[in-house]
Amino acid sequence: MNNQGRVTRIAGTGAAAETYTGNRALMLEEPLLFERGAVDRSGVDLEPVPVVQDRLGGLARTAPIDLPGLSEPETVRHYTRLSRQNYAIDLGIFPLGSCTMKHNPRLNEKMARLPGFADIHPLQPQQTVQGALELIDTLAHWLKTLTGMPEVSMSPKAGAHGELCGMLAIRAALEARGDARKVVLVPESAHGTNPATAAFCGYAVENIPANARGRVDVDALLARLGPDVAAVMITNPNTCGLFEPDMIRICAAVHAAGGFVYCDGANFNAIVGRVRPGDLGIDAMHINLHKTFSTPHGGGGPGSGPVVFSAALAPFAPLPFVQKTKNGLQLVEEAEAHESKAHDHSFGRMVAFHGQMGMFVRALSYMMSHGADGLRQVAEDAVLNANYILASLKDIYTAPFAATGPCMHEALFSDDFLDGTGLTTLDLAKALIDEGFHPMTMYFPLVVHGAMLVEPTETESKASLDQLIGAMRSVAERMLADPDAWHSSPHLAPRRRLDETAAARKPVLSYKVPAAA
Repeated sequence: MNNQGRVTRIAGTGAAAETYTGNRALMLEEPLLFERGAVDRSGVDLEPVPVVQDRLGGLARTAPIDLPGLSEPETVRHYTRLSRQNYAIDLGIFPLGSCTMKHNPRLNEKMARLPGFADIHPLQPQQTVQGALELIDTLAHWLKTLTGMPEVSMSPKAGAHGELCGMLAIRAALEARGDARKVVLVPESAHGTNPATAAFCGYAVENIPANARGRVDVDALLARLGPDVAAVMITNPNTCGLFEPDMIRICAAVHAAGGFVYCDGANFNAIVGRVRPGDLGIDAMHINLHKTFSTPHGGGGPGSGPVVFSAALAPFAPLPFVQKTKNGLQLVEEAEAHESKAHDHSFGRMVAFHGQMGMFVRALSYMMSHGADGLRQVAEDAVLNANYILASLKDIYTAPFAATGPCMHEALFSDDFLDGTGLTTLDLAKALIDEGFHPMTMYFPLVVHGAMLVEPTETESKASLDQLIGAMRSVAERMLADPDAWHSSPHLAPRRRLDETAAARKPVLSYKVPAAA
């Protein structure tokens, strides 16, 4: 489809808002590369390819590759225009619950780009990267200090990878004592990756229900413990944004029954500097550096998920790890190569190298710039901001657990207030796009119907929160007043509402030139 001549009309504004180009002032309409380019031209001059006999065994292409040819300016403009249609934390609040989309301080980025960190290679001789090893060791020390745990594995690459690391250590510990337990208990309020990780490790997964207060039903959990239970995987604070107050009791009971406790640490941002998971009796917990310690998410990644271990699991932690020797720091990569008894029953390696160096630099920079009092304030401000949102909206949005007391770092709402309107959480989320906000996390956690999980993080100001609260309140009020007007939102975004189910189940993976009209 040619971009020229595409007329765009903004609903309710009349003919004055029509544009010949499809552009809306500086919001430029951008076609696909295939629509903009042409297969018979190129942005560079290439020598003719000589005719040679191929060695592809009959697998040579017989049809044109049909890639569009563009000049350098056309290519740069295409991706720059697309970037203007993207949402990012540098544009506004990113209220995705359970994701902790906080601002990434530019100091962290400056440190990560220092040549001594950015330009090193994992295959360099260890004596040439002593500074990098010292940074890893220092970060490991502070992760152990903040969690009250004696050992940490730095190599896991993300949260779910950290879960796998912790569960493999638990499995190794059980195997070492000849214990063939095969069941892992997972509360309904745990993160969705927890049961997947347990199943991947070969365990049968059984759910433990939540109680009316949104916490794990402790009586049901205790009643299920037995000689077949290898571990309990619990998220604290849980996915309802609530602290589990019975953690010490739960951990003691699991240990008495011969099992281990894995804690999903994705929500550590709510308690960092305030609660040490080791003091609760937890055996293993991953820490999302890209959440709690402010390193870029998604396309700005990669992530990092170090795992801390109790004394009972420390010998089974994976390689590699950094140790101090008389000749300096050493990255121990073989079980027989170290001097101490740490990791002496290691289950092996999870990754080829040591972990995500750029994430380590950013995380330590964040810790050092905040200090102990600053990290404590991180948790306090994150919890304060979430409770401000909860208190400001619970009179119009359904807040299923507001009556049980304050939340932690994220506020949870349901779509019950829309009953009878024909509208859903999805309609409300799409309407927020028109207000200039990325929607909150939708339909998660599953224990709440039509869930809307909002996590403001500690880096948002009151003015920023007030703007989001005002938009969420205004949208809700208008939806209740005129339900029929919201089924097609968003109306002002570069693209209208998609059939997301069809897009997921029947994706169009190759471009077809439209038939001539």
